[in-house]
Amino acid sequence: MTLASTAGPAGTRILGLGHYRPGNVITNHDLIARGVDTDDEWIKSRVGITERRWADPDETIVDMAEQAGSKALAASGVAASEVDLVLVATCTMPTPVPSAAPALAHRLGIEAPGAYDVNSGCSGFVYALNTASAAVLTGQARNVLVVASERFSGWLDMADRSTCIILADAAGAAVVGPSDAIGLGPVVWGSDGEQAGTVTIDEDSRFFQQEGQAVYRWATGEMAPVALAACERAGVDPSEIAAFVPHQANLRIIDALARRIGLPNAIVARDIETSGNTSAATIPLALSRMVERGEIPSGAPVLLLGFGAGLAYAGQVVLAP
Repeated sequence: MTLASTAGPAGTRILGLGHYRPGNVITNHDLIARGVDTDDEWIKSRVGITERRWADPDETIVDMAEQAGSKALAASGVAASEVDLVLVATCTMPTPVPSAAPALAHRLGIEAPGAYDVNSGCSGFVYALNTASAAVLTGQARNVLVVASERFSGWLDMADRSTCIILADAAGAAVVGPSDAIGLGPVVWGSDGEQAGTVTIDEDSRFFQQEGQAVYRWATGEMAPVALAACERAGVDPSEIAAFVPHQANLRIIDALARRIGLPNAIVARDIETSGNTSAATIPLALSRMVERGEIPSGAPVLLLGFGAGLAYAGQVVLAP
């Protein structure tokens, strides 16, 4: 026998974006005052960060996701009653159960949607974005809310200056819905599980740890071809890309990738300078802030490139809402 299936639209696109950054601004000088063995020039020269945001002690991943998600819904014009699926990309939930997505849906007044979390580290938003697109294309959902929310301030070893200076808290969100044309290009994704141990949470201390040089070599050496493949699959020449929004891991990595890909007309997201590295949240946070500032015209092609823990990666060209 053959089972019946649902039919979806011709394409999907991002209908609206939203973001949230906590109010606590932590400058490089604040870290020094807290006893971190570093200095302002060392941090800026190594990773390009001048300040980052940390959540209040009682501010949760769901709290931040609610702020970003509500803004994305408002920007999209999609009502909560029209959302059938809620996805939260995160790797920093304090416990594995319950997941963030059902609680977030309840907070936003989204009644009985499909709801689950996606944990693919720093590439999590792009993974979730494509899961959302597939749900709409196959008729499983009318609209999908995708939120990336991370709270790294609860996982930091303040004696490890290689990590505590980088990581931060934030949330970014997108509403994915139907479109007569293709607004989300084909994804190019994969992983290098042989190096999965380079980015971890220590089982005993519960502190974030990474082998920074190994990740730097991998990202700068392997990710440019992924980005170029995403452009090719979308039928877009790199010279046509209006903005490049990679994972905000390190300013040196971002600049090296932009040079190696060759994006002569693209604005390059450098949100890490004032937001820090917020893992899965970096891409939607940076993209939302760029759109809010009017730096990317509606309908312009944007290259997204997530990479990090896993080591998993995902590249994709999307049209700006």
